[in-house]
Amino acid sequence: MVDDAILIYASTLAADMRHVIPHDVHDPFLYIEIAGAPHVAIKSLEAARMRDVPGMTVFPLDELGFDEFRAAGQDPDLAELSTLVAACRRLGVTGAAVPPTFPLEVADHLRANGIDVRVDRDLFVQRRRVKTPHELAGIRRAQVAAEAGVSLVADAMHRSTVAADGGLMLDGVPLTCEDLKDRIRSVFLRNGCEDAGMIVAHGAQTCIGHHAGSGQIFEGEPVTVDICPRDIASGGNSDMTRTFVKGDIDDELAFYYDIVKKSFDATLAAIRPGLPVAELHRISCEPIEAAGQPTQLTKKPGEVLDEGYFHSLGHGVGLEVHEPPSLNQNDAVLVAGDVIAIEPGCYRQGFGGVRLEDIVLVTEDGYELISDYPYDLVPVSLPRGK
Repeated sequence: MVDDAILIYASTLAADMRHVIPHDVHDPFLYIEIAGAPHVAIKSLEAARMRDVPGMTVFPLDELGFDEFRAAGQDPDLAELSTLVAACRRLGVTGAAVPPTFPLEVADHLRANGIDVRVDRDLFVQRRRVKTPHELAGIRRAQVAAEAGVSLVADAMHRSTVAADGGLMLDGVPLTCEDLKDRIRSVFLRNGCEDAGMIVAHGAQTCIGHHAGSGQIFEGEPVTVDICPRDIASGGNSDMTRTFVKGDIDDELAFYYDIVKKSFDATLAAIRPGLPVAELHRISCEPIEAAGQPTQLTKKPGEVLDEGYFHSLGHGVGLEVHEPPSLNQNDAVLVAGDVIAIEPGCYRQGFGGVRLEDIVLVTEDGYELISDYPYDLVPVSLPRGK
């Protein structure tokens, strides 16, 4: 009997499943792992492709009694649930760890049939912290697409002209956040990626957390480009942010840029395996606090901070744009193989601000900055990608 199996029931849209199955499967199925050996209970339609996964044992639902369950009067959904029990029994599974996203209906059915299902969040977090070569290659491809998207915005702003009211014009029409986002999505597709999240915001919008951005861009105001392409072949994501200004740069905005860049540089230099993420977050706050701006470390308990450096340092990146470790005041420690996004920022409500972000691979002896794009506020034409 096996009481320490691992079960996942999902499509490969779920990151825990995509981590173990490298190709797209749109319908949910059961993955069973015993002492590192993978098995799946899956519809016959997907069986042939699944047999190409190294080491995989495939149980088509038909071989697990689906037709017999239907003939006995079970509807298709119940018959499929019954085949999942049959797969577990065939492998001697009596107990298993599952991710927090495991469906309640499936868990209830397995438990009702004598299989102990228990959520183990930490287990599944740790399984995905260290990226596989396949995932890391996809993240690198996604970063190329990210740089191409940011470069497109910089080029458009660089080539734009300024109308009498200060609005930016490109090829005779207003330059808007919506138009830039449409163009970025096309760049993503040309680079083998899809859109997993996108911000192109201007002016005061840049101080509103995750405001997607809308409207015409104007001379002298900050434009935040925060984009997350997902590599279609692997599911790996990137996350990149730059801030641009067309025309004269306001003294306040230049001040924000200076302290944010100092924060970014100090944070990057400190990255290494074994470093507590709380310490990395603290390091990122130092230059901003020293300049008299509030951070999460200076705010009072219960205070809602919406200016200064009001968000955390960043997060892990992989098969999800936001995944562990969170780079704030928690107990996590960096490990070699982590990919993290560091994104300090500083802002004022009604005015806007500056944020810079790149993804970094934690290595055995330090870090590797995966991106290769400058940080200047002034937008220039700098072709990247396709």
